[in-house]
Formats: sequence, C-alpha cells, structure tokens
Amino acid sequence: MPDMTKEFGVLVCVDGSPASDAAVAWGAREAIMRKLPITLMHAVAPVVVGWPEGRLYDDMPEWQLDDAQHVIDQARKALIAGLGAAEPPEIGTEVVYSGVVPALIEASRDAFVIVAGSQGMGAVGRLLLGSVIAGLVHYAHCPVAVIHSGETAAPGPDVPVLLGVDGSPASEAATALAFDEASRRGVGLRALHVWSDVGVFPILGMDWRDREREGREILAERLAGWQERYPDVQVERLLFCDKPSRWLLQESERAQLVVVGSRGRGGFPGMLLGSVSSAVAQSAKVPVIVVREEKR
Repeated sequence: MPDMTKEFGVLVCVDGSPASDAAVAWGAREAIMRKLPITLMHAVAPVVVGWPEGRLYDDMPEWQLDDAQHVIDQARKALIAGLGAAEPPEIGTEVVYSGVVPALIEASRDAFVIVAGSQGMGAVGRLLLGSVIAGLVHYAHCPVAVIHSGETAAPGPDVPVLLGVDGSPASEAATALAFDEASRRGVGLRALHVWSDVGVFPILGMDWRDREREGREILAERLAGWQERYPDVQVERLLFCDKPSRWLLQESERAQLVVVGSRGRGGFPGMLLGSVSSAVAQSAKVPVIVVREEKR
C-alpha cells in the first residue's frame, strides 16, 4: 500500500473545468474517508516570448497569477459546497509555475493519490484521456484516480468496487488498494479475471477447459491472503474469456469505483500503461484508479 502519511495526502490537479470540480469533490470524499489532508494544485505553464528566441518569463505574469488564483478559489468553493454538513478535511493550495505534467509528476512523490478530471479546459470533443492524464498514469509515483463528470448519475453508496486481476505485480498493488477502498466504503468487491485475451474457439493443442481452470486457480491465489486480511469485504469472483477491457467496462456499470494495474500480463518494462488500463480509464463512466507496480 502507498504511504498514507505523505505530505500532500490527496492531491487534486485543478484547472477550473467541470471535470476538475468533479475531481475535487471525489478527492474531498477520499480525504475525509482516509483522514488525510487534501491539496488543490494548479500548474501554470511558463509564457514563451518571441524575442529573444526561446526566452521564458522567469516570474509568473500578473494576468496568469490572477487566473491561477481564480482557479484555486473556484476549486476551494466546489470542495466546500460538495461536502454539505460534513467536516472538511485539512485543505492546502499550491500554484506552480512549470510544465503541467512534470510539476504534477514531481508532486506525486509526496501524495497518497493524485486525482484528475478526465476532461480539462483544453480537451477537444470526446477526447477523454488527454496528455495530462496520460502523463500521470504513465509516470506518477502514486495511484492516479481519473474522474469523469456529467456522464451518468452517481452510483449508490452500496454499489461494490470492481477490481481487475491479472496476476502481474501492478495487479497485486491494485488488489491491495481495491480491498482497502471496499473496506473503508463498507461495500463488497467484485474481482474480475479474464483467463484468455482471445475468444473461445478451437486452437490446435488448446483445451479451453484447462485454461479456464487455471484462471480460477489464479484468481483464488491472488485473492486468498487479502480476503483473510479484510474479512469484512464480501468478494464476488468473475471469470471471463476475451478482451479484458470489454468485460471491465461492462461490469463497471454496476460499480462505484474501478481499480486496475497500470501494466497487465502482456506488458513489458517500457510499456507502463497497458491497453486494458488505458481503455478503462478513457471509457468507464465511474471513477477509475490506475495503480503502478510498487518499487522495492
């Protein structure tokens, strides 16, 4: 599990967009649930002037500073408004004058989780996984929560957490976080494993029943220790064949949160965001947490 004593606690990147406000609301609930501080961070990209060629402003121009303060003030108001009668967490704010992705990745070293909206002010049409989100899920030093807004009504409080299990180190870290999230929310956990990435059809020398049995064994092995550690979490096991992203997206319609590892069994060291986690982060209508493999 990530260190929950880190300085920023829950770190939310804000930009003044509706998706940013949704990320603030989700991050505030997470901070209250975990008794962690929340930090609202806005990154301002330095202004490049035309002469001398390539010169950057060393200090933030006043107009950018005013815009940044407006974004922070809006985010703080959204946070307070979303809490209702709940006691607010400790709130911090930070404006950084730097490239957005590098600044957030560096800040993620001191966060339990970093939260971002799926569509920022620069998004075009239905582009859900923008450059900022892509950069975070590839390189952040903590789990990344991608929050969608305006898609569907919020799920009920009793709806379970959905976990993607594939047996990889990143999947193991995701399993740890998913059990903890389900326990703290007082809901069940639906653990989904896809035992083959292709459909069931005759392949020379393949007995699909053996593959299915192996899949059940993998799922049982990966869940056994965690079920003992979290006896309060009721677990439902889901076993499918063919395209993990398809089944995760389908089952996410009956979940309040999806937790996946950043790199599946088909990934390799240079491929930090697998196609499955990428597809789920882009298309799920509920919050998705992408968890990187913990470095020893």
